[in-house]
Amino acid sequence: MWQPNERYPDASVRVLDPTFNKYRLPLASVERLYTGCRWAEGPVYFGDGRYLLWSDIPNNRVLRWDEESGNVTIFRKPSNNANGHTRDRRGRLVACEHDARRVVRFEYDGAITVLADSYNGKPLNSPNDVVVKSDGSVWFTDPTFGILGYYEGHKAESENKPAVYRLDTATGKLTMVADDVPGPNGLAFSPDEKKLYVVGSRAEPHRTIVSFDVTNDGTALGKGSVLIDAGPGGSPDGFRVDVDGNLWCGWGMGSPELDGVRIFDPTGKPIGHIDLPERCANLCFGGRYRNRLFMAASHSLYALYVNTQGVAGG
Repeated sequence: MWQPNERYPDASVRVLDPTFNKYRLPLASVERLYTGCRWAEGPVYFGDGRYLLWSDIPNNRVLRWDEESGNVTIFRKPSNNANGHTRDRRGRLVACEHDARRVVRFEYDGAITVLADSYNGKPLNSPNDVVVKSDGSVWFTDPTFGILGYYEGHKAESENKPAVYRLDTATGKLTMVADDVPGPNGLAFSPDEKKLYVVGSRAEPHRTIVSFDVTNDGTALGKGSVLIDAGPGGSPDGFRVDVDGNLWCGWGMGSPELDGVRIFDPTGKPIGHIDLPERCANLCFGGRYRNRLFMAASHSLYALYVNTQGVAGG
């Protein structure tokens, strides 16, 4: 059962390397904002409305937490088993939908625009997570997780390889930029957008985070290399990057002491860990200064103020 830490500093925010001390606020502690989900995922913050959206995939809904009141309401149901979310550079919501096997954008008037639902004339698998680059292009992962059964989508045969895609929103051209990441999952750009990090959630013997060099024109990827080997029991999922290039990764499922968020520096060295009583699937930075970490963890939504900021658009 969740019990908030009443003492400062919060012992659940652990320093694994002294370089993490600068990011840890002695007078901030982990807060539980909501519980009651089946599998919480895909948080995204709206500063203009001071609210957060996140997915509850098996319950086929997207929830909204209001920053001012703390109230939680249903934003969208059914959600087509929506998973990852982000905002484009014009502030519009972009969502990955497992059940409809597509990536969509919500327009200002509430209309839904389908950004991608097929490649080479064949349906996508189940788009999982999504980021938008500063040039407006939409990058997303497409593993098979949502078509393996009826819990987070519906059972279907895969007709395209699990892959990472780039959508040029100006031309509508969809390009497969990587098809060699086992179980492509969470993804994020480095602050300078010269690297794209992608979780390989089916890599063997351990799950990994792969680093790709982005080509000079910003439209393709070079050869990838393993930046982070999660090790026995480690399980990265969704993640975001701060302005110093650190990776804040949803973590856990192997054993209780690994549940929460693990933080790595740009070289892949683990520097900190935020203990949660549940496995964290995904997270985002929000708040007025993008210095509040929102963590979607299994049944619940948590938050922690940190001494850094998420990169713009992350």
